[in-house]
Amino acid sequence: MSIKAANHPGVVSKAIFPVAGLGTRFLPATKAQPKEMLPVVDKPLIQYAVEEAYAAGVREMIFVTGRHKRPIEDHFDMTFELEVALEQAGKEELLEVVRSVKPDDMECVYVRQAQALGLGHAVLCAQRLVGNEPFAVLLADDLMVGQPPVLQQMVEQFNDWRASILAVQEVPAEHTRRYGIVAGNPVNDKLLDVTRIVEKPAPEAAPSRLAVAGRYILTPGIFREIANQPRGVGGEIQLTDGIAGLLRREKVFAYRYDGKRYDCGSKEGFLQANVELAMAHPQLGEGFREFLRTLEL
Repeated sequence: MSIKAANHPGVVSKAIFPVAGLGTRFLPATKAQPKEMLPVVDKPLIQYAVEEAYAAGVREMIFVTGRHKRPIEDHFDMTFELEVALEQAGKEELLEVVRSVKPDDMECVYVRQAQALGLGHAVLCAQRLVGNEPFAVLLADDLMVGQPPVLQQMVEQFNDWRASILAVQEVPAEHTRRYGIVAGNPVNDKLLDVTRIVEKPAPEAAPSRLAVAGRYILTPGIFREIANQPRGVGGEIQLTDGIAGLLRREKVFAYRYDGKRYDCGSKEGFLQANVELAMAHPQLGEGFREFLRTLEL
């Protein structure tokens, strides 16, 4: 997906990217660089998420960062020396690649999460920047590939319902401990009117096998819920608990998106994303597929 081929700004114009995590599962690769900057083929993880948000009409990208996350800011900043060098060398194609990372109509804002108190707390850190309007949350660990892009599908649902939308997918029963799990009443084959959401339940306690993937569109009412809730699973301020509180006041829908999710928070998912996206790459794909055929698998 190219960041150039995007929609005009829509009703969801702001997105939060919680990027303050330490990335311990990828040590030593993440000892001196953020996990969100790990490349999948030729782009860092965070850029895939930002491109998806931009394609959905989002123009203000809010990064909730921590210490050692400066490379993310640098990546979305202008690199004057690099652009001049590419221009002088006549490398117009590479110059276009560099400039397309941050289009002129895209704003990047950064706010610190001083303590790692959970996803709900990270979202709350951005409250003043979001204000009183709906917003998206994208977890860069979840690399989503869809046509149209997954967040764009969700914005279309939000435009119809004007209520919070959670991306969901069915997972094996033994994986329910990894996710927020929802239950509710079907609206159609894609949409569920959520009646219950539970953070990381044991398989026997899970209300369903529908798991929340790393994409949300939330109404500003979520901030009050997060601010007033006790700490949940793992002693953290959980976004799932905030959504459970919101359910008592507003409609929340779960949306079965069209597309594929790669769990790049795990090494296996990260490697799968690299292989499958390399195979689909317009320039590299054919040669890479040839290489894979030569392997003794």
